[in-house]
Amino acid sequence: MTVAIFPGSFDPVTNGHLEVITKAAKLFDQLYVVVMTNTAKKYLFTEAERAMFIQKEIEGMENVAVITRPASLTVDVAKTLGAAAIVRGTRNAQDYVFEQQIGQLNEQLAPEIATVLLPTSPKNSAIASSMIKEIAKFGGDVSDLVPQLVAQNLNQRRKEL
Repeated sequence: MTVAIFPGSFDPVTNGHLEVITKAAKLFDQLYVVVMTNTAKKYLFTEAERAMFIQKEIEGMENVAVITRPASLTVDVAKTLGAAAIVRGTRNAQDYVFEQQIGQLNEQLAPEIATVLLPTSPKNSAIASSMIKEIAKFGGDVSDLVPQLVAQNLNQRRKEL
């Protein structure tokens, strides 16, 4: 069985993230979506909330599970889960270069684990969680960019953004 992880902060999960999850689920026998911590980010949603948003969207995807590993190194999580690959989504050329650099560092730390870069479709290529929060902060409509439950929660937390 081929296992992969798709790590990220997912604050919040976007339609682009969900597209990558769907693509990766078709490539691997088991996919773990791993809600992690990026120390450079200030979070709006808790780890539990971020995991719950994803869980709601993947219902029915039998080979996909959501877990949280807030204080872990990605390659360590991959090793613990027996993952052969770390999946990363790319939206554009800048993402590709950034994700390639992360993949190269991960390869130095764990050469037995491959990095798989999956591009989003053009309709999702401009969506970034930070931009979603900015749009929501000023009352913009994000309902076409994120799942409905996320859009509702962003609207409720608009004042916190």
